Amino acid sequence: MIHSRLLAGIAAATLATATLVNAHGDVAPQPVNTDALPDVGEEWLTENPYRAEEAGEEVWAAAVKIGSSGYNQNCARCHGLEVISGGLAPDLRFLEAEEYGDEWFMERFIHGYTQNGITKMPAFGELLGQKAAWAIRTYVETRPDDAAIEDASPALKGIRDDLAAAAEGGSVDTGAVIGQLREIAGQIETLSGAPVADSIAYRAANALEANGEAYAEAAEILTIGLSAAH
Repeated sequence: MIHSRLLAGIAAATLATATLVNAHGDVAPQPVNTDALPDVGEEWLTENPYRAEEAGEEVWAAAVKIGSSGYNQNCARCHGLEVISGGLAPDLRFLEAEEYGDEWFMERFIHGYTQNGITKMPAFGELLGQKAAWAIRTYVETRPDDAAIEDASPALKGIRDDLAAAAEGGSVDTGAVIGQLREIAGQIETLSGAPVADSIAYRAANALEANGEAYAEAAEILTIGLSAAH
């Protein structure tokens, strides 16, 4: 069963204004580079093949990154930055990370959505392909609970300020900051039930682990994420 909050969003979308209807109908699908992802065959699957427990963490991480780009180019205009809906389109963060949630997502992705002869969502299936579809699905289902992000905002803002100062030549204990970010990330859950939330704390910690001096990058991740959450 689809989450009740998602159903409420679907009902709201049915009553959307003409502006939203035009926004959906006017979207020109943008291609998504999925070369870094393994092939999944020509026949459309019914369950996400890029989840970490199935494909491994490396493939999952690549799918999240590629899905983020694909979502922002093709979906954010109507479904919101970071998948936080403004209320007129379904809030996809609540679509369960299970096969029945996958089936609903793919049905809309492949065929689009038309009401009374008016296209409210274009069909992306043939234009973007299956790999892009599952990458976007992976990104969507890993969205964190924005309420948890808000609760952690004071701590994240403090870390952001420390990182920004370090980027300007100040000093910071990188290991300690990574530890703080990991602790915060561990307390942030997804709204879909997916086991790992791709939160800004998680991303910033990864950036610092990949490059111990990526202070500006990590600070920017936190700044953008905190802005989107509000």
